[in-house]
Amino acid sequence: MSRILIVYLSAYFLALCWALIVLWSSGIFQRVSPMWIVAAFLVAFGLGILLAIVSARPSHFVHQRD
Repeated sequence: MSRILIVYLSAYFLALCWALIVLWSSGIFQRVSPMWIVAAFLVAFGLGILLAIVSARPSHFVHQRD
């Protein structure tokens, strides 16, 4: 894994954990079904992985004109 990918994923998951703590402390999780909480977490987790991979893609795919 590249260093940029590790830094991006670390920052993303730190922000995700912070958001979960804020939602838990505000009492939002008490009003939402556990199924929706798990589904939202899986979507956020997958989105973080996909965004990290796309942002760390090598730039050698760009064609240069002569």
